[in-house]
Amino acid sequence: MKSASIVVIGGGAAGMIAAYRAATLGADVLLLEKKSRLGTKILISGGGKCNVAHAGTIEEVRARFRPNEARFLRPSFYRFTNTQFLEMLTAKGMETYTRPDGRIFPVPPFDAKDVVAVLEAHLRDAGVRVRLDAPVASVRTSDAAVTSVALESGEVIETAHLIIATGGSSYPATGTTGDGWRWLESLGHPLVPLRAALAPLYLDPVPPADWSGVALRDCVLRARGLNADGSPGKERMKWRGDMLWTHKGVSGPVALGVSREIAETIPAESMVEADFLPDEPFEKVSERLLSHTKAYPRRAVTDFVDAIESVPSRFVRVLMDDAQVDVSTKGAYLQAKERNRLASTLKGWRLGRVRHVPLERGEVVAGGVSLGDVDAQTMRSSKLRGLYLCGEILDIAGPVGGYNLQAAWSTGYVAGETAAKDAAG
Repeated sequence: MKSASIVVIGGGAAGMIAAYRAATLGADVLLLEKKSRLGTKILISGGGKCNVAHAGTIEEVRARFRPNEARFLRPSFYRFTNTQFLEMLTAKGMETYTRPDGRIFPVPPFDAKDVVAVLEAHLRDAGVRVRLDAPVASVRTSDAAVTSVALESGEVIETAHLIIATGGSSYPATGTTGDGWRWLESLGHPLVPLRAALAPLYLDPVPPADWSGVALRDCVLRARGLNADGSPGKERMKWRGDMLWTHKGVSGPVALGVSREIAETIPAESMVEADFLPDEPFEKVSERLLSHTKAYPRRAVTDFVDAIESVPSRFVRVLMDDAQVDVSTKGAYLQAKERNRLASTLKGWRLGRVRHVPLERGEVVAGGVSLGDVDAQTMRSSKLRGLYLCGEILDIAGPVGGYNLQAAWSTGYVAGETAAKDAAG
């Protein structure tokens, strides 16, 4: 039987940082990864560009999580900050830049694969033993304490300190197939029901095939309930940014931003609408449209719609049809009711009813290990001695923008630090 002072299961964001931190404190660390390479999910983050963190202050970053999650993350966020993580990147020669919205990315040509390479270099420098293609079958315990882990190959590795950082169950092709949750549940660790978060929205009706890949720039996507008569009801959530049509519905930052709230209401009825002019109230849009028709009475009203930057040209006719305004209508002949319908459409274009929020397509998953069963100061499990939990396996799901990676970096760092200190006695 082989052994290690500390075993880390999961070679993603939280697992790599946990292994690194524990090894820098002198611990003998073995990192087990089921896939043939580390950081598989990091490689697809941000479309391969990798939004590594958010540039806000720790309190600003923390405030973007739900209150109970923000309280839990406070100790780890202050223990390992976004600035400290960026210093790990720059120490290996990687430069980063911050977008106006605060999202931090590597400076091209650096990208996600380079972020993983930097983390791998830190693991090597710290002396972490890494085993790839090493899927774990089970976690073994005795007297409510961790004793060993068994690999699918039949090999057993003895350890008294185990960090589980196996992630959630989104994008299972990357290796996040919910293994850790199954082990923990079998060991009596209660779980919060899983819910999709940062996921695309599948709509009814399904959008036309030729819409797939078309983007709406800088719009607001609103999620509403549906009244008994099918009309839009109370606003539940909204998000501003870009939206992308898919063959099943919509994706992009705005869809991801509202998906968790919608997922929590299904099977209740939900619908989404797009606001092309989020900085202007309905009255202002209607007034501006009226001014346009007076200034250009002989021009087609479509000119006004086509001039809106967030409206793709191919959707001008669609919006006019939905507003029940003939595309040939000139400004001088636009009736007041037509003007109001068109303004209403531009402020709330109904995209459809949400029929599904796919859990397996989410960038992160809400639910998992209850935060009440983990010590926020140490990441120790309150159910099993020698067990530490970090990253997406916890019931944490922040918004899009680097927040979830920061949660992984910070909780992983604390888990590794605590495990190393416990192992040292």
